[in-house]
Amino acid sequence: MTVPLYLERAPAVANVGVGVHGVRSLRDVFQLRGLWQFHVYGYSAELTLLGATHPVRPGSVSFVPPGEQVRFDYRGRSEHLFAHFSTEHVGEPCLVPVVRDAGPAAAQISDMLRRAVDAFPGGSPQVTAEVWAALWRAATVPEQPRPATAAHDGLTRALAHIEANLAQPLTVPAVAAVADVSHNHLTRLFRAHTGMTVVAYIRHRRLARARYLLTSSTMSIPAVAATVGIPDLQAFNKTCRRELGASPRALRAAG
Repeated sequence: MTVPLYLERAPAVANVGVGVHGVRSLRDVFQLRGLWQFHVYGYSAELTLLGATHPVRPGSVSFVPPGEQVRFDYRGRSEHLFAHFSTEHVGEPCLVPVVRDAGPAAAQISDMLRRAVDAFPGGSPQVTAEVWAALWRAATVPEQPRPATAAHDGLTRALAHIEANLAQPLTVPAVAAVADVSHNHLTRLFRAHTGMTVVAYIRHRRLARARYLLTSSTMSIPAVAATVGIPDLQAFNKTCRRELGASPRALRAAG
């Protein structure tokens, strides 16, 4: 998933700093009107944006467009560097993944943001220069190669199958068959790469999709329930209350 980011001119930096999360709550939801959110991570967590969930790990960077709601699910105390900024729509935009592995460049990007943090606040030109350089570096990092292993291929097939079939019944044996791995091996892969069981991951993705559709579309609640594979409205209502903290109607009203 990519988004257009304009970097022809220097960004207007509204805030830059070090965020500490996952202490009081393992979940945060942010939405900044008119401002991009740029993060550099030193921990493992999950980021949910535009109806999709992305794993973040040490060395990952993320770009959240203005006005978009983003949810973070932490695994404990989590510290990251961030910059909030706006840009002018001038020139050709860079198409950037919402989350990417910065690889060896992560240390350089972190150093730039730390220098910006040291120079902030006060509107220092150094803050703008450091953030601008960090954004260019993060936007132009080459895609990091992934290991071409059978295990990785199996996990990729499993994740893709789940994502494409959330509206359908999904069982662990069926997903394992699609992934061409054993039931037990699939469970180990999911625990290692998502921190969840296969069943928990499927439920998590269904509820993430449901939240997005309830708050960002005009689909009826029964249609949303069917789209995420929980067509029983009573069960859907109960699951939303348990997993998302509110009924489908209340989630939609909160927007």
